Amino acid sequence: MRENGIRAKTQRRYKVTTNSQPSYPVVGNLLNQEFIAQRPNQIWVSDITYIPTPEGWLYLATILDLFSRKVVGWSTSSSLSQELAIKALQRAVQARKPRSGLLHHSDRGIQYASLDYHVILNDHGSCASIGGKENGYDSLS
Repeated sequence: MRENGIRAKTQRRYKVTTNSQPSYPVVGNLLNQEFIAQRPNQIWVSDITYIPTPEGWLYLATILDLFSRKVVGWSTSSSLSQELAIKALQRAVQARKPRSGLLHHSDRGIQYASLDYHVILNDHGSCASIGGKENGYDSLS
């Protein structure tokens, strides 16, 4: 095959990372695709991505400050659990110590819609915003 310049055609593996659970309460989309912040710790956006590795999938949760466009919290795990998102949020809060009024935007995944996640947001005076249904461009621009 190499001598003839022939390569095998491979398909990229697809992994669903958003698992919406209709039983969880869904808050409104307060961000409304306006991805501009006037000051640090005004708007954070979060998402989970996956990385294929020889050992299996590695999940990466990140929280980005829209003002600086820098990652302020992150976490990795071999499982797509709410703990993954919670650890990223705890790291962001510990590192940045945001004031009350922070808008935290995410997708509709159960990791972000869980009660435990919202308790942490509420404890720090943050307001949750969840993107529209089946809109992959709603969390980050």
